[in-house]
Amino acid sequence: MIISYDEKPGIQAIGNVYPDLMPVEGHYSSIARDYEYKRHGTLSLLAGIDLISGRIYYKVFEQHRSCEFVEYLRELVSMFPEEKIIIILDNLKMHTSEETRKYLATVPDKFEFVFTPKHASWLNIIESFFSKMVRGVLRGIRVDSIKELKERISQYINQLNKKPVLFTWRYKMEERDEMPGGITI
Repeated sequence: MIISYDEKPGIQAIGNVYPDLMPVEGHYSSIARDYEYKRHGTLSLLAGIDLISGRIYYKVFEQHRSCEFVEYLRELVSMFPEEKIIIILDNLKMHTSEETRKYLATVPDKFEFVFTPKHASWLNIIESFFSKMVRGVLRGIRVDSIKELKERISQYINQLNKKPVLFTWRYKMEERDEMPGGITI
């Protein structure tokens, strides 16, 4: 199993102070929203795409620390007790923290971490999923609570998992000199 993993921290749960104004034929062609809003807090999405099946494995937390990352790893182990899990991830400190290392020592040879180069997070396929989710679900979303935001995120991912999509890398090795950011492989 190969998982493309990352975190999407700081997803804001924003609610309306005043109700949206619905479109009125001949006057307003779209919903009008007041500029004032109420902040309910933020969530962090920890997610990985199985590069073989396209399925997304995720957890939503109110915080974003090593203990949440370890909890995500524990869940992968409970779902796939017999499989070795290769995780492609960035160089965030919590991925190599003392707490993470202690947990990994309890499951020797279960995980192999493959780190993306610095300043090259765009190489990780999960970033494409996050971008799609922001454009399709999170942009402009208004909710009444953190709980509602968590439910909406879960509903979106669970719907995608009903018909998983394999993300494919579009660059060819012969085009590597043209890759964004001048990254060479």
